[in-house]
Parts: sequence; C-alpha cells; structure tokens
Amino acid sequence: MTNTSSNRAFVERILAEQGQVDVLINNAGYGEYGPAEEIPMSNVHQQFETNFFGAVELTQMVLPTMRSRAYGRIVNISSIGGYVYTPLGAFYHATKAALQQWSDVLDTEVAQFGIRSVCVNPGGTKSAWSSIAMDNAEKNLLPDSPYAPLLEKVRKGFSRMEKSGGATSADLAKDFYKAATAAKPEMRYYHSLGDRAVVRLAKTHPKLWRRGIDFVLKHL
Repeated sequence: MTNTSSNRAFVERILAEQGQVDVLINNAGYGEYGPAEEIPMSNVHQQFETNFFGAVELTQMVLPTMRSRAYGRIVNISSIGGYVYTPLGAFYHATKAALQQWSDVLDTEVAQFGIRSVCVNPGGTKSAWSSIAMDNAEKNLLPDSPYAPLLEKVRKGFSRMEKSGGATSADLAKDFYKAATAAKPEMRYYHSLGDRAVVRLAKTHPKLWRRGIDFVLKHL
C-alpha cells in the first residue's frame, strides 16, 4: 500500500489476467496510537501513507479502466472512527475522516462515468486491531511521559470493549459485499444500528460525546 511500484505491478497483473477491474476495496489500515504530542512524525506519515494515500493511489490506478467500461465501484473501508474519537488516536481518526471526505468528493466526480465511491464504517470488531493500536501507543510513549496514566486508562477501556464483543470478519465481509454490489449504493454502510446511533450522537451532539469520554476516563 505504501510502495508505488508494488501497487502499479499489482494493478497491471490484475488487468493482464482479467482484463478489467470491477470493484476496488480499499481495506488496508491500522492504528498508530499514542500521544499527539509525542508520536514521531515518521510514524504520522506512515499512518497516512497506509490508511489514506495508499487508497488514493490504487484508486487513481484503476479509474481509467473503470471509465473505459462505464462501470466500477470503489469501496473505502473507513470506520465509525471517522466521526467519533478516543484519546491517543488523533492521527488514526484523522486518516479515517480524510478517507471519507475524499470518497465523497470522488463520488461527485466519477458518478457521471457509471462509477460510485462509497464507504463502509465498521465499529467494534473481533480482531487484533485494538491490541496492535495499544502496542503502538506504548512504543510511541516517551520515557517519563506525562501521558502514561492516560495510556493505561485507554488500554483498560479498549479491553472492556473487546470483551463486549463486536463484528467478526465474516460479518463485515457481508457488509463489504453489499457495498460492492448494490444496484443503488448508499454513501455509508454501517454494520449495526448501534454503530449508526453512535455516529449520529457524535455528529449531532459533539459536546455530549466529549463529556462521555471524560466520564469514562474518570471511572476507569
């Protein structure tokens, strides 16, 4: 995702073998968590290269063949984290917000060619995502960091969310398939009513969302 030559070789191979690209699912992503003050800029760049710029580059590479066939679907795997946020995830959330805005603008440009660009916004999932994010947060913490207590609270919060369950990869695959094949695609796909409700709350009542974060942190 972060290597232009590799991306180009991938697209060229698909075109050579299949002759066309009907659907591109931009699913690569991870959480470069840590204090916004302390994360090295090299890691910030890597977060955007993986979560955002890689998707942009692959999309640019497949759009010409999609336009030539007057059909195509770009499915961008964002997150409810494009709307809601947690401490230590500043740059992860920024990439997901960027992905959504870019996807929406792209859709206004390519719809005239029979191509649609849509987003899938998963919430909590049964995966190693949160443990990887917390490992990164630990690595990004400076010695004697004043943010160390916050990290421990966020870790506890993530642990509780993991125990509460979430969507499996098989569950989300169904969402991806629906987004890729719907005759009249929606701009956003959510896995559950709960995910949709959380986003609506954060968008409509941002102060309430912030107060909720402060409340949870206080009681962890």
